[in-house]
Parts: sequence; C-alpha cells; structure tokens
Amino acid sequence: MSENKKEIAREVFDTLCQALESFNYRYQKNEEELVVKFGVIGDDLPMNFIVKIDDERELVSLFSALPVRFKNDKRVEGSIATNAVNYLLADGSFDYDLRDGEVTFRMTSSYRDSMIGTEMLKYMIDISIQTVDRYNDKLFLVNQGILDFEDFIKQIND
Repeated sequence: MSENKKEIAREVFDTLCQALESFNYRYQKNEEELVVKFGVIGDDLPMNFIVKIDDERELVSLFSALPVRFKNDKRVEGSIATNAVNYLLADGSFDYDLRDGEVTFRMTSSYRDSMIGTEMLKYMIDISIQTVDRYNDKLFLVNQGILDFEDFIKQIND
C-alpha cells in the first residue's frame, strides 16, 4: 500500500477525532488500527458505535450493533421490519443477519480522491445517532412481542 494512502487515512482519522471532540464525546481510539469507539445514551437504549478508517479501500465506516437479536420465532418478522426501516432511510442502513437475528446499523463514506472535513464526519456521526435512536427501541419491542408488526409500521411511518 502506498505511503500516501496511509498518510491520507491518518489525516481522516485525526479529523474524525476532532469531530468527536467537537461533540464533547468521550471515545477510545486505536491509532494503529485507525479505529474509534464511543457510546451515547439516547432517548431509550444506550448506543455503541465503532468507526473504522480503511486505508486500503479509502473508506470511513461507522457501525452500531443494536441490543437486539431476533429470536428464532421472530427472525422472519425481524427481517421484514429491518427492510421496512431501510426503505425509509436516505443515509446508512441496518444490516440483518438471518442466521442469528443480529441487527447492525452501518454507514460508509469514501474519501478516495476527495477531502473529508470535520463537518462531513459530524454529519455522519449525528445522523447515525439519530437513526439508531429512532429505530432501536421499536425493533427491540417487535422482538419482545410487545409491538406487533402493524403498529411497528405505523410508528416508523409517523
């Protein structure tokens, strides 16, 4: 891998840390791996995020595993519910693993042949937090059988 790619990735990583500091978030960083972890308390459930800088592919990838694993008898419903949410999203998506019912939010942005500034990373962090916070509790309630599918659809469309 070219040294230039590594240098650019390091600049993006430093900019990411500046963006998190502008929110006054506490975070853990791994400078060797170019990974940052942070947590946020939302309106209901706590949220954890991991942001990775992929120097080879020139990507910033943000992930948040939701505190929900759909039970075996709820896997199909979980898949449909996750897909219904994804249909509404402009940025990012929820990944659904049918094998174990795990749901993870993911947002990725390329910085190849471009400059990523603090504002872009702040947007990425902010919209991810808003999105996860808006849907994590609803998906959790569907899994618990507390929120039926019809009410779930009504709530996400309000």
